[in-house]
Amino acid sequence: MLKHDLDLIYKENLETDIVRRLAEIKNLDFRKAMDVYYKSRLSEQIYAGEYGIENLDYKYLAEDLVENEPELFETVKGSETQNL
Repeated sequence: MLKHDLDLIYKENLETDIVRRLAEIKNLDFRKAMDVYYKSRLSEQIYAGEYGIENLDYKYLAEDLVENEPELFETVKGSETQNL
């Protein structure tokens, strides 16, 4: 297996862990947490490999996303309210 392949698998696992953590701490279902994550700057940074951010702990990254991109969660809460 090539290093590039291993890096891709590592990033996929990291992203899954981040999404699960977001769902847990923000009480969202997995799909909504995934939507939030993939709309975030964090997902773009991990994808691009910027700043070595993909080497940080997934719990830290999820909490950082919650703290630094709260507007993403306001959108999710608004859509939940509209569906009721």
